[in-house]
Amino acid sequence: MSLTLRKRHIVVEMPATWMGRMKAQATRAGDRLVPVADQAKVAAAHRIEDARYWAAPKLEGAAHRVEDQLAPAVSALLIQAASRIDPTPARSRRWPTLVLVTGLALGAAGYMFYRRNAQQWTDHMKDSASDASRWASERVDQTAEKVSSNADKAADKVDQAAKKMP
Repeated sequence: MSLTLRKRHIVVEMPATWMGRMKAQATRAGDRLVPVADQAKVAAAHRIEDARYWAAPKLEGAAHRVEDQLAPAVSALLIQAASRIDPTPARSRRWPTLVLVTGLALGAAGYMFYRRNAQQWTDHMKDSASDASRWASERVDQTAEKVSSNADKAADKVDQAAKKMP
């Protein structure tokens, strides 16, 4: 049994039983959850995009710092090591030149290895960021689906409870 009030062409239906009130309350709660889930999905997408905008310049800056600071230090270290392991002192101008050229060649080879590894690292980080954003997007979608399915389940339970009522 339900009570209907009419006032100025507005119909307000108030269930007379406890079960009816619970069903009405659950229906209203389910209707309120759908927009909240949509807002959560949009907010998560914005945060992921903001994180990607923040991370890209940081990674590029780190790559440039390694290139500008690490490669010259490795080259100097190789030149110093070459001079230390030379068994005889240089008597002519050939040996220092040869050591210098060898050190420069090793430094250049080290620099090339570094550039290749830095590029691979950068590509890997781009893939990782892409995977992370894809994962977060999937998590948001899963959460929205769970909220939607829970709202549907709640509505089904309310409908079943309402059918059981006389």
